[in-house]
Amino acid sequence: MKKIILILTACICIISLCPISVFAESFSWYCTRNKEHKQPIADSNMRFVENYNGYYIDHKHSDSSESKVIYLTFDAGYENGNIEKILNVLKEENVKAAFFVLSNLLEKNPELIQRMEKEGHTVCNHTSKHPDITKFKSIEELKSELATLEKLYFEITGKPMAKYFRPPEGKFNEQSMIYLNELGYKTIFWSFAYADWDNNAQMSEEAAKKKIFDNIHNGEIMLLHPTSSTNAAIMKDIIRKAKSDGYSFGTLDGLTK
Repeated sequence: MKKIILILTACICIISLCPISVFAESFSWYCTRNKEHKQPIADSNMRFVENYNGYYIDHKHSDSSESKVIYLTFDAGYENGNIEKILNVLKEENVKAAFFVLSNLLEKNPELIQRMEKEGHTVCNHTSKHPDITKFKSIEELKSELATLEKLYFEITGKPMAKYFRPPEGKFNEQSMIYLNELGYKTIFWSFAYADWDNNAQMSEEAAKKKIFDNIHNGEIMLLHPTSSTNAAIMKDIIRKAKSDGYSFGTLDGLTK
């Protein structure tokens, strides 16, 4: 009898522990680039994000689609003069983008947030203080972090923040995706990014443009940092060349509908 009880207890422990360990496994998002202009496929271990309203590419605009689209997204934590320059180019070129912002930008540069909203860009949640969301132990902790930013956005614009989210540093696990989905968020990852975030190690303009266009693909979610001086300098060239190559610029509402 004791042996049977011990076996049953061990089985119960294994069953109860397995889902927790799976849900808690942490990932850092990435997509492997290719220079054939084909849609990259996320690592098989991370593709579960699509089960929880996670997006990293537009499957509706595949490699064989006649219409071509790019989704231009920015992660913006602070302003150093380059966000304004990029907004000027977006306005001139009539392109709408998505900005994933932190509280710091809203607190110190509310006029930029008002301008983004007024000019038709989508302002999205990147958390208030840029924490690792896989460390949150409950949905209430995550909800509080997101609500802090959304409250500030509403105070500045008088409008609710769009329910789009991007995890800081691309860190996530299945549990956080479950929480985000339950809270009504669509989580936007990316299919292209490059090392543009270090203002002390900026790539040359020509090298950055080459990297971007070597890897351009249909349905691309492009992640850039608007604080990059290189990105500010090449933004007009990026948009105009993409348009000349037959690409249009889509919105997250169009991506996720």
